Amino acid sequence: MKTLILTFGLGLLAALRAQDLPGVEEENQEVSGTGTWYLKAVASDKKIPGKNESLSVTPIMVKSLEGGSVELKFTVLVGGQCHEISVILEKTDEPGKYTAYEGRHVVYVIPLSVQDHYVLYSENNWVRHQIRMAKLLGRDPEVNQEALEEFEKVVEARGLKTDSISIPKQRAEACSPGSA
Repeated sequence: MKTLILTFGLGLLAALRAQDLPGVEEENQEVSGTGTWYLKAVASDKKIPGKNESLSVTPIMVKSLEGGSVELKFTVLVGGQCHEISVILEKTDEPGKYTAYEGRHVVYVIPLSVQDHYVLYSENNWVRHQIRMAKLLGRDPEVNQEALEEFEKVVEARGLKTDSISIPKQRAEACSPGSA
């Protein structure tokens, strides 16, 4: 479960840079991506923590770091337990591609046609297991039906099943790690 929570968190970290990638010239991808983002939907080829439980997330606080890397902080409530996650996502030479944990996690940022909505597609390797996930992120907490439909198409194109899509509950406030 810890592995899946980390994987879940890593994909969310890319939100900080997600707004910078589309429409930005390759030589100038240092545009600030600081701000608040919301996880709107998640799909995975493995069981997602909380899929059959009440999964809820807080707004994602994103901070730009030197060199184009980003830090993402948020809290996830899974099975009545709070998990605070803070991860550094390292910028790569390939536009739209980021890594974390010494390259074991790779995240691709895919812009949608719906304004301020992105899909974060990640391929993560943990102890001989690969976990593939797609996450829909947006600037406001409400689910946008057009963005969700486009997300479903990306999920299918990446070989994930649309019936694995879950929509987390948005929490306005963080909780203390280890508490409900």
